[in-house]
Amino acid sequence: MKKKDLLKNVVKHVDIKSFDATKIVDAMRDMSFTSRDAARAADILVKMINEKNSANILTLAGSTSAGGCMQVYVDMVKCGMIDAIVATGAAIVDMDFFEALGFKHYKAAGNVDDKVLRSLYIDRIYDTYIDEVSLQACDRTIGEIADSLEPRPYSSREFIAQMGQYLVKNSKKKDSLVQVAYEHGVPIFCPAFSDSSAGFGLVLHQVNHPKAHMSIDSVKDFYELTRIKMKSATSGLFMIGGGVPKNFAQDTVVCAEVLGVEVPMHKYAVQITVADVRDGACSSSTLKEAASWGKVDTVFEQMVYAEATSVLPLIVSYAYHNSNWKTRKPRQFSKIYEK
Repeated sequence: MKKKDLLKNVVKHVDIKSFDATKIVDAMRDMSFTSRDAARAADILVKMINEKNSANILTLAGSTSAGGCMQVYVDMVKCGMIDAIVATGAAIVDMDFFEALGFKHYKAAGNVDDKVLRSLYIDRIYDTYIDEVSLQACDRTIGEIADSLEPRPYSSREFIAQMGQYLVKNSKKKDSLVQVAYEHGVPIFCPAFSDSSAGFGLVLHQVNHPKAHMSIDSVKDFYELTRIKMKSATSGLFMIGGGVPKNFAQDTVVCAEVLGVEVPMHKYAVQITVADVRDGACSSSTLKEAASWGKVDTVFEQMVYAEATSVLPLIVSYAYHNSNWKTRKPRQFSKIYEK
């Protein structure tokens, strides 16, 4: 078995502009179970987009970016549906920035022994393959960007903006979330940035520059994201998965309160997840539970218990064809940090 035989079928990203999911979502609205939940989630996303001056935050956890949904998120940015992103480092670096450098994710070829994959330097995400050699090239690129910066603490937003600036000149792929977000003034936060391929590149940078190096300040991240909430009377969350990105975005309401600024709870909230409450968490609480913490209002909230790649394209395609995104004024929150 040769490496080239396994890395030949490329994962293709779904294009929500190429089809109109209105009819199927409308039909699902009169069904039950996950279908009805997904239809209501689509309605809430449309309300978020149509709400004047709402700060809409997309949160990403899990591997949907590698699994074919990256173009969905790119189109949400390009169409002005969302104003900020909170994500895992893996979603931004290992998946998006990785492809922007010209590398690919591949469809897994049946039941191949993982020890064989390791011997071939192929990493596996469920039914998706990544070339480890390419991933290490991505790590080194992160290190090179870090080497070019002034030695000081940076928020992940600041560093990811530098990644976007790097891609403007060096991108091998036209539509990268990092670059498109940078060009549209949409800040990206990765509160656990080093828990990804970026971490290896930043370790390499600090080892090579032990006395003067840049670092990531997650507290600065928290304050910068909270500033978005404090500048917005209304806000909405569209969450893929849960975990750190979800909780980080929800906690901005509480953080503002601690800072002495009274802000309303997030008015809109949708979460697509396969987690449940049996372990006492649901990957950072259900949305109704979050209401007890003063984070999320319960008028326009919807949990969708589904594997995200199966319903996300339908929900966002519906919003693309039924919301007022064309007349929505971009918030361009990246500019608030330039003052």
